[in-house]
Amino acid sequence: MTSQETWPSQSQWNDLGCSPLEGTVPHLEFTIEVQSNDLTHHQTYSKKQQILFDFISYLHEVEGLGYRKISHKLNSWGIPTVRGNKWFNTSVHSVLKRKHQRDLRIEELRNRQYPVKVGKFKLKYYTFY
Repeated sequence: MTSQETWPSQSQWNDLGCSPLEGTVPHLEFTIEVQSNDLTHHQTYSKKQQILFDFISYLHEVEGLGYRKISHKLNSWGIPTVRGNKWFNTSVHSVLKRKHQRDLRIEELRNRQYPVKVGKFKLKYYTFY
């Protein structure tokens, strides 16, 4: 149909003995299943959290210090935890452990790609009068 042509009016449809919605119309039905683990905001480490993690990692892995010695050094230097508390050996361990767990969760679960599943196609017919 060109831009100059117009759709038939209701009286023209009546002259043909039908309406624009009469007849049988084929209709395709199917289902699609989509899955994602990326449904919440991805909160990155703050600058302070990242600096503390890097510093604790350096003291633990490069300098070979244990959690207790690291906590004593941080407290003696006046460096508080992210929440402003005193350091304990368990809090030092927690910083290293939680960062590792977080990185694994992001890598294995959050960024995991799932296939899109398409269900069976069905052709249905609807009749209009």
